[in-house]
Amino acid sequence: MSKTVRKTFPVQGMGCAACVARVENTIKGQNGVSACSVSLASNTAQVDYDPGVVTAADLQKAVRDAGYDLIVVDGDEDGDEAADEAERASQDSYRALVRDTRLAVTLAVLLMILSMGFKTYPGVLAACLAAVAVFWCGRRFLSTAWRQARHRSASMDTLVALSILISFFFSLFNLLFPGVWTRRGLEPHLYFESGAMIVAFILIGRVLMARAQRGTTAAIRALAGLQPRQVDIRVGDVFSVRPGDRIAADGVVVSGSSYVDESLLTGEPVAVFKQAGDKVYTGTMNQKGSFDVRAEKVGRETMLSAIVRMVKEAQGSKARIQTTVDKVAAVFVPVIIGISLVTLLCWVLLSPTDGLTRGLMAMVSVLVIACPCSLGLATPTALIAGIGNGARKGILVQDADALQVAGTLDTVILDKTGTLTEGRPAVTDAFWYTASEEERRANRAILLALELRSEHPLAMAVVSFLRAERMDEEVPEAEISSFETLPGSGIAGYCRGMRFYAGREAAEPSVYAERWQKEGKSLVYFSGEEGLIAVFALTDRVKEGSAEAVSLLHQQGIRTVLLTGDNAASAERVAAETGIGTVRAGVLPLEKEEYVRRLQEEGHKVAMVGDGINDSAALSRADLSIAMGRGSDLAIHTAMATVVSSDLRKVPQLIRLSKKTGRIVRENLFWAFFYNVLAVPVAAGVLYPVNGFLLNPMVAAACMALSSVCVVANSLRLRRA
Repeated sequence: MSKTVRKTFPVQGMGCAACVARVENTIKGQNGVSACSVSLASNTAQVDYDPGVVTAADLQKAVRDAGYDLIVVDGDEDGDEAADEAERASQDSYRALVRDTRLAVTLAVLLMILSMGFKTYPGVLAACLAAVAVFWCGRRFLSTAWRQARHRSASMDTLVALSILISFFFSLFNLLFPGVWTRRGLEPHLYFESGAMIVAFILIGRVLMARAQRGTTAAIRALAGLQPRQVDIRVGDVFSVRPGDRIAADGVVVSGSSYVDESLLTGEPVAVFKQAGDKVYTGTMNQKGSFDVRAEKVGRETMLSAIVRMVKEAQGSKARIQTTVDKVAAVFVPVIIGISLVTLLCWVLLSPTDGLTRGLMAMVSVLVIACPCSLGLATPTALIAGIGNGARKGILVQDADALQVAGTLDTVILDKTGTLTEGRPAVTDAFWYTASEEERRANRAILLALELRSEHPLAMAVVSFLRAERMDEEVPEAEISSFETLPGSGIAGYCRGMRFYAGREAAEPSVYAERWQKEGKSLVYFSGEEGLIAVFALTDRVKEGSAEAVSLLHQQGIRTVLLTGDNAASAERVAAETGIGTVRAGVLPLEKEEYVRRLQEEGHKVAMVGDGINDSAALSRADLSIAMGRGSDLAIHTAMATVVSSDLRKVPQLIRLSKKTGRIVRENLFWAFFYNVLAVPVAAGVLYPVNGFLLNPMVAAACMALSSVCVVANSLRLRRA
């Protein structure tokens, strides 16, 4: 039985928001396609489809029939080869664009010199130069417009094609048949330089826009560039990592130690110390030491590959606001063509003497200055830059909606274990009742030998503490006999003929134990036949940065809630250390989900931050779900955003990034709409009756190109956010 899959395909030939709407509607119209999101900024189509009903080749044929191209490579499950092919094609296309732009600028300058520097205008030479500029340098506009016209659609290329063809053929008519105008007492003007200038300015704009757009996707290229190529490592293999090497597979260190730079995965600038038993990840950089790694995940299964796929999908997704913009863009080009025709008609009717000439120039200006490109780029370029910025900082956003929602939050719910705390117990306090240091060292060796035989998490914490305490000591290992596990109580064994016990039960009261117990800490007692020897307090330590993260959230006006299944004493201790005001302890997983729902019904925008399976229901219910990257796979797959390093300070960073991205999107949309609302009437000539101003088509082309570049440049500010 077939099932729906999601794939991202590179798309070629799109130039504006109308192209996006055309490609998207074409794909959505195919049987078996359940969802489709096309991005102009990344030139990709993210498609959810049933391979049993429609194949990738069928989608490619449909898109090609619509006048565009969908890059598909047979047998390429994750689209990596298609992306590589699209990147090569994009590079070739960019180089051709640069060549055509240089030629178009040269021709336009020559035509300007001819039109202004000679008393007798060399019309035939000008016509030849203009023909090269229009039909060769501008061929991409003409061919795309022709393909779309055959399919009864239109785009930005249609507007450009109409404007340069009208300028050229009107000038050619005046050159070949000047008598038509001279018999009416009018001078036949030539506008060959206008068509060439329009082509040159628009090509310059596209070159600048292509360069700027590459900046918005720099993060995904940086991550993808870390993936090893053609590495012959299989799961289970042990491979060596030398100083300066990038690690070639996800795995576990089996011997050796070193510091590893994981900044491009986690966003943390400080290298992490790795030793036997620690996990390492593909693409991270080893520092000065050497170690051996047993491979656990290779190729497309590694964390780096998963992150690249996640970021690609997120950058190809759409925010809700983009849907409205797409609807406007879908009708934008036909409306502009209608306005240009009305402009021509008004000039002919209101100015009988030279209305046709002025009307045609005004019509060309309207066609050129209207800019659906800026509308189409306003939202996706900002979102792509914002998502890429987050990825560089170790914040992975599943889709554009998640980035948009983060800026609207007023409540953040935090799980305790693994989110606010380290997720593993550690000894925080210890008291020895033995008098002499020699006796204490002997008892420490006995307790260490006992705990090493236990598999309990608290035992592991005690072992780590004892080893750290005696790091510089040389203590003979104690020999334990008759070791036994006491279910629910602890462990016991004999050493030198005496019985020793470690566990929950106390041989006698302890004032230290009573105080630590009130603080919500777990206790481990160590006793012998003569009584209590030592008592240890253990707790799940609060992570470094948790208190700072809560403080930053409060500074942003966001309420924080601690929601945990642990006991009240432990929850209150963590809340007191971090500054969280509201605590709900002893909560079951379904009760967590119910609490989130209740807050939403009260009108709150809620984020849930967690890392365990017990958080999954609440994560699914929340307006924004954030998983800690070192938590359970289920929590990570359920969440809308993931903090790779599990550093809680990334949460207020995500919210700040969301607000900044939202502000950039609003700025882009304002200027895109404002530009078109203001520019189109001016190009049509509404100022002519007032002050005699009529916009030159060449100036209109420059303004149109500049508007798109400004929108993309504004989005690039997010790279430094």
